[in-house]
Amino acid sequence: MLHVTDNERFAIDALELGPMANFIYVITDKASGRLVVVDPAWEPQAILDLAKEREMPITDILLTHSHYDHINAVEPVLAAHDAQLHLLKAEAAFWGDHPARPTLHHGDDTIRFGETDIRILHTPGHTPGSACYLLDDFLIAGDTLFVWGCGRCDLDGGDPEQMYDSLRRLSQLPDTTLTLPGHDYSDRPAATIAEQKAGNPFLHCPDKAHFIDYRMRIHDKVRHDPYTAVKPGDTLDCGCATAE
Repeated sequence: MLHVTDNERFAIDALELGPMANFIYVITDKASGRLVVVDPAWEPQAILDLAKEREMPITDILLTHSHYDHINAVEPVLAAHDAQLHLLKAEAAFWGDHPARPTLHHGDDTIRFGETDIRILHTPGHTPGSACYLLDDFLIAGDTLFVWGCGRCDLDGGDPEQMYDSLRRLSQLPDTTLTLPGHDYSDRPAATIAEQKAGNPFLHCPDKAHFIDYRMRIHDKVRHDPYTAVKPGDTLDCGCATAE
């Protein structure tokens, strides 16, 4: 388990579970004793054991999106805890077959758990209703923004034009914001927005056309796990140059 932060109001921990190196995030609000799980998948018992160890009920489930590898432990968690499921309205429409009556949200809504405010950012591109969750300067980014990468746009519901816009929006967050990705695909589990702007090749494409070409045609042929940061002055395979 990775301890991301433990401050006076909340803690964030990450469990790396399953064959696709998913990060499942657990948010603990200290004032209310609420336990919030983001994208429960693959090994529900590990998630339930953590709640049991902390002697806290899982009260809420947040979904960044509805792909199978991010939701396949939702039903076991709901069977064990009286938790409320949360996702964006656009993602509920895309998913279509959710296991419980979810609470639906819109982009820029804020959910308050005790003393912990979580702002929901609508970041389409990987799926129509993909969401990122912002807690102070921690960004739980799902499959929108990885460390040194971004989510695929060639799956059902993907849209590279929307992904370009979503990544540009995320790049405007404060430089100190820490990206917490949905998968452990990179040489490190997290990176700040400042580090992402320097080292993530997708944030160096100068326009939408170059981004679409790189995301849809080039990237998966030339980059392999683990992703590493590009360096100042590098020329990407799409012809874009990183800043010196």
